[in-house]
Amino acid sequence: MNKQVEPFLLEPGHAPVDYQHHARTRIDTATEARRERDGSRVGISRPHESAHLHVAGAAAYIDDMPELAGTLHAALGLSPVAHGRIKAIDIDKIRAMPGVVAVLTAADIPGANDCGPIIHDDPILADGEVHFLGQPVFAVIGNDRELARRAAAKAKQVLDIEPLPALITPLAAHAAQSYVLPPMHMNRETNGGAKKAIAAAPHRLQGMLSVGGQEQFYLEGQISYAIPTENDGMRVHCSTQHPSEMQHLVAHALGLHAHHVHVECRRMGGGFGGKESQSGIFACIASVAAKKLNRPVKLRVDRDDDFMVTGRRHGFEYSYEVGFDDEGRVLGAEIDMVSNAGFSADLSGPVMTRALCHFDNTYWLPDVTIHGYSARTNTQSNTAFRGFGGPQGAIAAEVIQDSIARHLGRDPLDVRRANFYGTTERNVTPYGQTVTDNVIRELVDELATTADYSERRAQIAAFNAASPVLKKGLALTPLKFGISFNVKHFNQAGALVHVYSDGSMLVNHGGTEMGQGLNTKVAQVVAHELGVSFDTVRVTATDTQKVANTSATAASTGADLNGKAAQDAARQIKERLATFAAQRHGGEAKDVRFANDVVSVNGQQIPFPALARQAYEERVQLWSDGFYATPGLHWDRVKLHGRPFYYFAYGAALSEVVVDTLSGEWKLLRADVLHDVGRSLNPAVDIGQVEGAFIQGMGWLTMEELVWHPTTGLLMTHAPSTYKIPTANDCPPVFNVRLFENANAEDSIHRSKAVGEPPLLLPFSVFLAIRDAVSAVADHRVDPPLRAPATCEAILDAIDAVTRGAA
Repeated sequence: MNKQVEPFLLEPGHAPVDYQHHARTRIDTATEARRERDGSRVGISRPHESAHLHVAGAAAYIDDMPELAGTLHAALGLSPVAHGRIKAIDIDKIRAMPGVVAVLTAADIPGANDCGPIIHDDPILADGEVHFLGQPVFAVIGNDRELARRAAAKAKQVLDIEPLPALITPLAAHAAQSYVLPPMHMNRETNGGAKKAIAAAPHRLQGMLSVGGQEQFYLEGQISYAIPTENDGMRVHCSTQHPSEMQHLVAHALGLHAHHVHVECRRMGGGFGGKESQSGIFACIASVAAKKLNRPVKLRVDRDDDFMVTGRRHGFEYSYEVGFDDEGRVLGAEIDMVSNAGFSADLSGPVMTRALCHFDNTYWLPDVTIHGYSARTNTQSNTAFRGFGGPQGAIAAEVIQDSIARHLGRDPLDVRRANFYGTTERNVTPYGQTVTDNVIRELVDELATTADYSERRAQIAAFNAASPVLKKGLALTPLKFGISFNVKHFNQAGALVHVYSDGSMLVNHGGTEMGQGLNTKVAQVVAHELGVSFDTVRVTATDTQKVANTSATAASTGADLNGKAAQDAARQIKERLATFAAQRHGGEAKDVRFANDVVSVNGQQIPFPALARQAYEERVQLWSDGFYATPGLHWDRVKLHGRPFYYFAYGAALSEVVVDTLSGEWKLLRADVLHDVGRSLNPAVDIGQVEGAFIQGMGWLTMEELVWHPTTGLLMTHAPSTYKIPTANDCPPVFNVRLFENANAEDSIHRSKAVGEPPLLLPFSVFLAIRDAVSAVADHRVDPPLRAPATCEAILDAIDAVTRGAA
């Protein structure tokens, strides 16, 4: 490492003194204590409900479950080629290996050989053709997991596959017009259309951008444990974000009804979208094997196989043209977005839809045309990942704003402000939704002031002028993220709440817990509604036999949907208890109050457990189901027009980096974040989500590089040894995260806002700060062609291009 960089990269204490007065404002403990004394159970920072189990190693995951007698283990035989025709499989050779009980192929699936979530183009086991290197062709069932894996590893020796031409890159597939879905086009004309507006604009820019994909890298890998039960039943323990979909896929694969299949998930060791649809193949294979052999079967894939079989965040390629005025205001824009869908459709359609709907980010685009192409390649089928296309759409807008500012020689923040949506005009999105809750200008102004944007911009300019090797960069980027599923009918949820005769409560809902604190928030909602202590409420495993037809825990809707459903159930119980209390103790039901574990009725203070016991003895129903459906949503999937989002979440981040221009190494010195979560249900959990999303998004844009061999299609970065994710050392030494005070304009659960996905857009500021530092090499006269992830190699390539451009 260059010696000049050491004080900035390794010693936070060397930061300029005037940076140190920024306290890391996190939680207003005094306000929260007052709320709790007043009886509130929401808006309070509480530890994750399983935190004590996590730190003690006592939180049980599927692989921790005691295995039933006779349990078998499955392993997958994977295709060794990217595209080919299956001529023969020497199954007998595999069956003869030690520990092998059975070998399954597509012919052994009694029902539908398909696990595609929308379009039926995703076989459970390859049949006839293989479409990517790593596609499961057969499953080995053995008495021992290691023996089954050893047998499955012989795939190359037992598979006779005739190679066929393969498309590895999305641009190659785009050139061949190879798509998993028809192209999508979104268009708005206010002044004659994008092309006319661009042609008439005082200034025009054209550009290209490449943004790679990202592996979910959940700590707990994909796993399913299938157990046959009586009367053709199948119980499946599955690490999944979507138990109901797993139920339906398994039922179809077995040729049975949904009521035959029982799916349960207590918790996941991370999901990030990778367990929304793509847990299906593992649940189906385990269940088919269990059905065929009438024995329990567990399928837990090795990390390398997980990389090779499953998909990840879609990488995008962009080509754009934009016209703008002297102030940097966009007058017209046209962009092509080409995603790497992989070999099948999976969720590429909804991902592209969300990308198109987020190209505007926080900006008014009067005339705009957006083209979306989901390229079919002979690689793993890409799928959901935190942000679900939103980050891929919005980052293009941020790069364009950055380039406009550099072209005009203006401050990038001034250009962004000039393009912000208004509140009463210039406030309709390209897809026709009016932005009624816009707070981006106030939020950005607050962050720019509290984080000393202008002063630091001047300090960095002075530093760069005196530093030939080290260059600093600064960027402030905003975000607007729509909350709701793209598909209307997914925006619903159910819950069950039981109050026992001792006053304790059990809650079941359709969401899944993957570490994000969903169960903690739902328990807080129920405790608040019934006026009891948080410890009184317990949340059980997600279970298709308790709440049916659930939606995936995705699109940042977990707390919104399931919190409202649980609140509905608890409110019904409270109303019954209030009516009973008034009948028994006098007064009016409407005057009964529930708070601090006490029920106040007609001047009396009755402990909640006592009232629950009294109600039980008088045969008052102490359980209830709850339901919620998000109101006001409509969407035309053909015209790409309507109101797909219930509300928007906002945020902004200011990042400062230093880059060694000789090595391409860089370091994030400081990050300041201000994020809008409405009225937070749990500030501690929400701040943790913002921090985690920031670092995860930074990893996507700077270091997590996916590399496929250009001819064989082998994913070269398929293990922790070759795929780098951020570590604690990559966190900035100064990391200020605050929540913006702003009640949701819509009637969300306690006026809170979703927090899972929106903050993943915050680290755009890191990528653009690196771009700013690279631009400083030529005194900001050349627009850096920096690709993402901005690895050291990518940074050096951009520096070379800037140097050549300046010359």
